[in-house]
Amino acid sequence: MAVSQVFKIGDKAVYPAHGVGEVTDIQTRSLGGKERSFYILKVLENGMKIMVPVETAAAAGLRPVISRKDAKKVLDILKSDDVAVKTQPWNRRYREYMEMLKSGSPFEVAKVLRDLYRLKTDKDLSFGERRLLDTARSLLVTELALSLGKKEEAVEKDIQTMFA
Repeated sequence: MAVSQVFKIGDKAVYPAHGVGEVTDIQTRSLGGKERSFYILKVLENGMKIMVPVETAAAAGLRPVISRKDAKKVLDILKSDDVAVKTQPWNRRYREYMEMLKSGSPFEVAKVLRDLYRLKTDKDLSFGERRLLDTARSLLVTELALSLGKKEEAVEKDIQTMFA
């Protein structure tokens, strides 16, 4: 059963919980006597290489970088006064935030970033909260920069200004 490739070498794609990567190669490997194709994805943030089976890439959440229109929706989520997770105690909130980050949805990641940035203005964040905030920020900034045609530093500054 041939599975059509969605991405070509050189395309940028987003892999949940890892962020934006570039498809550097598409390789065919024999596993258990069966030929399978893999996207070789190099994560822009840290250079990590990930092999994603072409046939399960969509199910694994591999997706194109969001459009400019969706990037603007993400910015609207960041600016909104909503609070996505109101759960107490912190460990339950942490689990909910982790699920949102793993979803691969830029809209869910934006909610995590917004909530934690706001929380940071009220109190010192715990180590776990700071790590979640940093993860959400790094997942969003690269993708927003690509979709808005801006430098990452400019996007980072825009986000900091929103919460100043």
